[in-house]
Amino acid sequence: MEFNHADLFEGLADTIGERTAVVCGQERRTYAELDAEANRLAHYLLGLGIRPGHHVGLHLYNSVEYVAGMLAALKIRAVPINVNYRYVESELLYLYRDSDIRALVYDVEFEPRVAAVFEEAPLLEHLVAAGGPPGIASAVPYASALERGSPERGFPERSGQDVYIIYTGGTTGMPKGAMWHVEDLFMGFGGGNPYGAPRATPQEVIDEAVKATPMVMAAASPLMHGAAQMAMFLTWWMGSTIVFTRKFEAGELWRAVERERANTISITGDAMARPMAEALANGDYDLSSLFVISSTGAILSGAVRDRLQELLPNVMIVDSFGSTESGYTASGVAGSSPEKGLRYQPNSVVKLAVLDEKNRPVEPGSGQLGTVARSGRVAFGYYNDPGKTAATFVTDEDGTRWLLTGDLATVEPDGTVNVLGRGSQCINTGGEKVFPEEVEAVLKGHPGVFDAVVTGVPDERWGSRVAAVIEPRPGVEVTSEELDAHCRTLLSGYKVPRTYAFVEEMLRSPAGKADYRWAREIAMKGCR
Repeated sequence: MEFNHADLFEGLADTIGERTAVVCGQERRTYAELDAEANRLAHYLLGLGIRPGHHVGLHLYNSVEYVAGMLAALKIRAVPINVNYRYVESELLYLYRDSDIRALVYDVEFEPRVAAVFEEAPLLEHLVAAGGPPGIASAVPYASALERGSPERGFPERSGQDVYIIYTGGTTGMPKGAMWHVEDLFMGFGGGNPYGAPRATPQEVIDEAVKATPMVMAAASPLMHGAAQMAMFLTWWMGSTIVFTRKFEAGELWRAVERERANTISITGDAMARPMAEALANGDYDLSSLFVISSTGAILSGAVRDRLQELLPNVMIVDSFGSTESGYTASGVAGSSPEKGLRYQPNSVVKLAVLDEKNRPVEPGSGQLGTVARSGRVAFGYYNDPGKTAATFVTDEDGTRWLLTGDLATVEPDGTVNVLGRGSQCINTGGEKVFPEEVEAVLKGHPGVFDAVVTGVPDERWGSRVAAVIEPRPGVEVTSEELDAHCRTLLSGYKVPRTYAFVEEMLRSPAGKADYRWAREIAMKGCR
């Protein structure tokens, strides 16, 4: 057995097979049942000619089919490829082509878009339709694919060097596929033990899961986002049950937590925390089983966090720092927020640094601005993008290879990292740097604001000026003048937005990430 996700899951199926592995809505599977279902699909894919290193696309909402599809690909050393279900036809075609998928498991709800573009993807030859009968003549129903495959194993030996790809981004450009070796992925996202040192051997993962008291852990994010995938695996390495809802809807999530007696929830920042707080304030749920909410992958602002904490006073809210390429790297310092300053303490088993323009660590306490970087167990590149790989993965003069996360930060004397924001989104206005995250957090603290995204727009005098796109709270009128007055009590003048655009609904990814391209277009129009 290797530090390989398929090996480890099979070890769990053989030892704790009777425990529930996954719940999605009314569907649930034990470890043994999910293993057999994934085996069937894996053998079907082998019969189609899918081989180690080939790519299998997953274009679905959260579902048992999604989970089984991931495992099936990993079992035969193929590579599961996550497909953003919000993509329109041109974006889908780009992803299908860029990722070189040869087979696609898709939800029939997306069939019109799949049908419009799949024939233009040169390597895509096989379609498996989940959720109902397919309308595409060449597509095979998911149930039929399972019937054609054996529930037994008999797969080739796997390796810790097998490849795992997570497509990420799309907020400022087309998505990119972060490539990991599965052993590094395992170690980079907790090492099978979120509470301490990584597990020393694969067998130790199994032994500890067998001894553990099973918990129930809910993931609010979609499985097409890396955070949900990693939450699922981490749950399994603890011998526990992962709970999903088909789509993120705050009330449905709370009902699932109540129904399944979930102990933890993983979320991605404000875009999930805010509607969850609204649903709590207006609903009645038994959440007595819940003791932790963990946020990662997106900003959790102080105002939203405080509101959620007020409604759940006995629940611990944890904010973590990490990315698809870097894994979990640091934990939020108590009291930090984008408004007050985002401060993170690096995890003890992680080599994290802030590097200057020559890739040298900045002096702690110097106040020098640099780029957050991680070495060691990280992704090794971007699929089909050698230029982006070379710019992101750099080697210093001592031969250490670093992943540059793109986040700008300073370092305190005690090693605490003060993260200011993404360098790619930093607004340079008259020579002053403005980080959107700080301004967005302040705007979200206004009682009339439900959501906010801040971007830069061209300005003849200053080069760029700060602009904000605002989604007001339902039924609330809020004006530019009110927001300006609010911001000026909490921000330096050059950080205060000069332009406001009001929208009925903010455009975000399914995982809650802002679409800055869209926000910039809206801000430049200045329309209400």
